[in-house]
Amino acid sequence: MLMRLCAFVCLVLPSALFADDWNALKQPGAIALMRHAIAPGGGDPDVFTLGDCSTQRNLDARGREQARQMGAALQEQGVQFDMIWSSAWCRTEETARLLNLGPVEIRPSLNSFFAGRGNRDSQTRDTLSALADLPEGARAMLVTHQVNITALTGVVPASGEIIVVQRRADGTLEVTGRVKNAP
Repeated sequence: MLMRLCAFVCLVLPSALFADDWNALKQPGAIALMRHAIAPGGGDPDVFTLGDCSTQRNLDARGREQARQMGAALQEQGVQFDMIWSSAWCRTEETARLLNLGPVEIRPSLNSFFAGRGNRDSQTRDTLSALADLPEGARAMLVTHQVNITALTGVVPASGEIIVVQRRADGTLEVTGRVKNAP
């Protein structure tokens, strides 16, 4: 019974799950760095192949629901983005699409570099460069991985969590808020 009540509350009142910094997301120039939703396990199997979801760690039912809930909460709060970028990993792209906030563009600099699968320095530099090229005041959603977000901000986000940042004049990012997703 309690689980049914929680499911009802989660679907009807998604914003009630978040005691967070919605105002930070609504500011001109806000950039949302979202870690993909729940994907059980850690890292990817040794047989990992980009483009083949059967070889990757993927979202489970909880992760899919978590992404949908975050998208519903963002919409309910009136948060909109000028662009939505995602890593090419299946779990990040699926998270981005389940948010249902608009077209998703795959950006290789957002791909995971965990366990030597990429290059932390060049990918971080490329992401910062792409953000620097955004028009003044543009708001972007980037769906990526924990290692990428930590490299950009120093923050370790939970699955489905958004770290809100603003661009500084020197090209670095300033953390201005956090929006935690449902557990």
